[in-house]
Amino acid sequence: MEKIIIAVVSRNNVIGMGDKVLWHSPEELQHFKKATIGFPVIMGRKTWEVLGKPLTGRLNIVITRNPEYSIPFRDVVIFNSLEQAFEFCRSSIYKKIFIIGGGEIYSQSINESDEIIFSEMNVDAEGDVYFPEIDGTIWM
Repeated sequence: MEKIIIAVVSRNNVIGMGDKVLWHSPEELQHFKKATIGFPVIMGRKTWEVLGKPLTGRLNIVITRNPEYSIPFRDVVIFNSLEQAFEFCRSSIYKKIFIIGGGEIYSQSINESDEIIFSEMNVDAEGDVYFPEIDGTIWM
């Protein structure tokens, strides 16, 4: 199973600001949809709460440490760790999964992912969530 990080960042590595989406790019949204449609998308609870609803045509997987967290949608699965989510996906029919954020989930998965699809917005953004440093010895 291929683990793929997909992210949009500013020039200064910002990916988020609280519960706000920092940019709206129809081209980037199309790119994201085309890449991820039909595959599971894994996200942290904060990213889920920013989205507010499942991404259609994809199994939505939310990671949270809160064992009592619930979501009122049928096409959303909740796990308490990234490893649990990976194990679930490994035991299914999926050949690839996409990791869509946020910062903590990217940090936990970056060194065990197979690919990074990285789009940079041509802007310096104010924010409080950053994409993790990319280790040049792993990612060339």
